[in-house]
Amino acid sequence: MASCTAVRDERLRTASANRTPQPHTTIVDCPVYDGMTKASAVLAQSPTGTVVQVTDTISAYFVKVRLDQGGKTTTGYMDRRCFGERGSK
Repeated sequence: MASCTAVRDERLRTASANRTPQPHTTIVDCPVYDGMTKASAVLAQSPTGTVVQVTDTISAYFVKVRLDQGGKTTTGYMDRRCFGERGSK
């Protein structure tokens, strides 16, 4: 099972390497984490309707994002479910 996830993660990482950051709008309130677990420290909170730049599709569960909020730019990780169906592609 782990090898399937590893292959998918590698495919996502390779496919996204040639793309520019894409704007996505959150559908729920979501935290921006400093790591790829929900136990990681929260760097920022993005309310529903926030537009973030997805810079990489890191894993099956998280994407790397850049959030500009209140004059401050935060780079971290968000759960894919923050974007609904669009975030799973």
